[in-house]
Amino acid sequence: MVEQAMFFAGNPINRSSNERRDPEWVQKALEAEDSCFLPVCNFEFPATDGAQSSLLWGDRSWLAGAVGPAEPILLGSLKGRAHFAFDVGDLELPLDAFGISGVGAFLGLRDLASVLSPEEAAMAAQARSVLEWHIRYPFCPGCGERSVHRNGGSSRHCPQCKTDHFPRVDPVVIVLVVRGERCLLGRSGRFGRNLYSALAGFVEPGESIEEAARREIKEESGIGVGKVTYIASQPWPFPYSLMIGCYGEALTETIVLDEEELADARWFSKDHVRRALAGNAEDLAVPGKLAIARYLIEKWATGEGCSSKLW
Repeated sequence: MVEQAMFFAGNPINRSSNERRDPEWVQKALEAEDSCFLPVCNFEFPATDGAQSSLLWGDRSWLAGAVGPAEPILLGSLKGRAHFAFDVGDLELPLDAFGISGVGAFLGLRDLASVLSPEEAAMAAQARSVLEWHIRYPFCPGCGERSVHRNGGSSRHCPQCKTDHFPRVDPVVIVLVVRGERCLLGRSGRFGRNLYSALAGFVEPGESIEEAARREIKEESGIGVGKVTYIASQPWPFPYSLMIGCYGEALTETIVLDEEELADARWFSKDHVRRALAGNAEDLAVPGKLAIARYLIEKWATGEGCSSKLW
């Protein structure tokens, strides 16, 4: 098994799972003078400028900067201090609202992830996923009544039908299909002309990870897959997926493309992929280091993560 070292993983927060279900504990944490609050504006986060950035956390007074009532989400505790994130609404000048003009900027997580520490990138990923779930699902899916934020944001409660609803996580299999010294990479129509990646898709109800991997590869490329080997996972906060990274053993070679899913798919040799990783292949680019696809491709190309011995 290869070592897992993934963007958005390694969150140092103690999620305080027991305490989050205790309204009194949450209220005390909200009122504590040393609690930390992270404003989020249109899913952008305040951070210092520079190649090495840090998130800008405030105290309880920052809640007053939100448009309308702030509903802080308890992320958990770190070094004995409760950490919350809250959506500030559609502020035109969020830097001014929190008195941080000239100190930093509000930036999206894709831009911030590579300049934050791994720990803070993971904390911001947690905040983004949970906040987006609350924003997307304000109504009870059972009866349609507006639900209410509950217990530090660990759930929403419907006052009409008394149902509790909890933040969702969407599992996605992402598979680097290998046959000998070649791997299968595909290009979405949304990608640049030469950007290819491992194939991926959501796990459907009633499927195992292995079944989902084989189905997705077959549907998108026509390639049959035998053995599926789990490698690593990655929280992916766009909006709240869990990427499940695997290698798959190709049983066939002929590609039959699903043009609704992919613009192209090809077999690439290990040498070709190595040149792309080094930036020396004009016809092939691979995903950046933010993505688990890059991790899977690098480990295979360098011989650390996948070899014929696995099969």
